[in-house]
Amino acid sequence: MRPKRYVPDLQEMASLAESNYLRFLKLLPDASAGTERVFAISGSPEQNARVRMRVEEVHPYTTMLTVTQEGLCPEWIQPPSMQVRLYHDASMAEVLSYQNQHRFEGRYQYPNPQMRLPDEKVQLNRFLADWLEHCLKHGHTEMPFSFIPTF
Repeated sequence: MRPKRYVPDLQEMASLAESNYLRFLKLLPDASAGTERVFAISGSPEQNARVRMRVEEVHPYTTMLTVTQEGLCPEWIQPPSMQVRLYHDASMAEVLSYQNQHRFEGRYQYPNPQMRLPDEKVQLNRFLADWLEHCLKHGHTEMPFSFIPTF
């Protein structure tokens, strides 16, 4: 018996992208290129993490962000990091890269050489949604907007 082929739910993908865009607007209002904001997520004293959001590029219709987590990871594990593009004309946000892996398709045959799941792109955008929602509910700004010069 052949497994059922994964069919992307375009309404879910659009809903995630729109919701993530709105979350970013709340977390990074009036951001310009070179600014960043750090949210401290406090648990017990030994479980503190920070989520750093850095605005890499700003264009008329798009903004490129880097979102990384600091803390809570042992030295031998690469902390979560992703690049996200905000599309201002469509009011959507999309994960473009995660852990230095780029260009995610909407659907993958499984198995595949990269061992990506059939719904890898949706899962990455769900992870971003969870991350941003956690910052909104439990994070506090550790550092206000700051300008980091880029040379």
